[in-house]
Amino acid sequence: MIAENRRVRAHTDWILIFLVMAVSIFGIYAVSIATYTPSDSGDMPLLNHILNSSYARRQGLFVLVAPLILSFLTNIPFLWFRKAARPLFYLSNLLLLVVWVFNRATGVKAWLDTLWGFTIQPSEFAKLSLILALALELSLTEKPMGTFRSFIRIAGIIGIPAIIIVASGEMGSLLVMIFMFGIMLYFGGVNLRLLIGFGIAGVLAILLLYAYLTLSGSDSYRLVRILAFLNPEEYSSSGAYQQTQSMMTIGSGGATGIGVFVDGAMSQLNYVPADWTDFIFATIGEAFGFRGCMILLVAYFLILLRMIYLAIYTYDRFGMLIIIGVIAMLLFHVFENIGMCTGLMPITGIPLPFVSYGGSNMVTNMGGIGMVLNVTKHRSLSLNVATPQTAYGHKRFMRMPKGR
Repeated sequence: MIAENRRVRAHTDWILIFLVMAVSIFGIYAVSIATYTPSDSGDMPLLNHILNSSYARRQGLFVLVAPLILSFLTNIPFLWFRKAARPLFYLSNLLLLVVWVFNRATGVKAWLDTLWGFTIQPSEFAKLSLILALALELSLTEKPMGTFRSFIRIAGIIGIPAIIIVASGEMGSLLVMIFMFGIMLYFGGVNLRLLIGFGIAGVLAILLLYAYLTLSGSDSYRLVRILAFLNPEEYSSSGAYQQTQSMMTIGSGGATGIGVFVDGAMSQLNYVPADWTDFIFATIGEAFGFRGCMILLVAYFLILLRMIYLAIYTYDRFGMLIIIGVIAMLLFHVFENIGMCTGLMPITGIPLPFVSYGGSNMVTNMGGIGMVLNVTKHRSLSLNVATPQTAYGHKRFMRMPKGR
């Protein structure tokens, strides 16, 4: 009973914070390696390498802001998430609409320009709003989607942003959100038959939409990416170019890697386009080899395992589903990014969490971790305000408390 109470106590989870910050700091190092130029001296201090790279400097700035994001989201009242879930969902969809309108006028895909050359990607923030809105809807009843009204409300949470994102031409974020949606429905207690039917309908809708966009010529590059994945040799100089170069770069690292800040390295010669963003895993594979890649994978595994542990012992259904949504978001990002860098998955332009260069993705990932930390810090409060229907998580995931 003592061990059970210890596991469910409200606390700030420093283990999770340490793991996330360690991977994020390593990301600054990886970005500086990927953007190393011959004009730099390989023997100069690491700090100089970071300062000499504009991308590494910006990534360092993003990481410095991370503790502020974690602190803010950890310490705001837990009830705020319940009250703000729907307004944030509407606001995020409004931002997506702004991007879509701006895209129609200028051809910009999914980003908005801001001050000092920075850009923001609203579809990243939409992931967090989807988690909150869906967690709220699923926690309002013991049988989500059990009525037609509940079905429409929950379907709209994925349907509205999906339509806008597809219209804006960005499929990567949509795939992440669909995966998150399915995982949260499962652990939210949706009937399995309904969930399977919903999944089949969603897949058919995506395929039909994909076929329309590609056959109409408006998004033919997506068709090329799929064909390149199925037959990389034929498209080695076009659609599969990045993937082929990435695999060769990772392979050149061998077991222990060639080292960092090496003149003539594939990363230094820009052998892999965008090797500081979406394909940064190729840089890591070359510099640190199989051993370094495995250490990074273990770090991700520990982050996900820690959040699974926190979710198991979170008895408020709304809070538990928030953690599940963040787990699903990070899991898909890691799996898809490493998969596309190693030829196991098609190219989608999904960044590697906490490591790839990018402010919007860093803020989103840190925001998700901050939400998880908030749930664990306010566990006792969340149980006190929970309704009888939302007091416990679903039996598919939860370990029920003893004596309750």
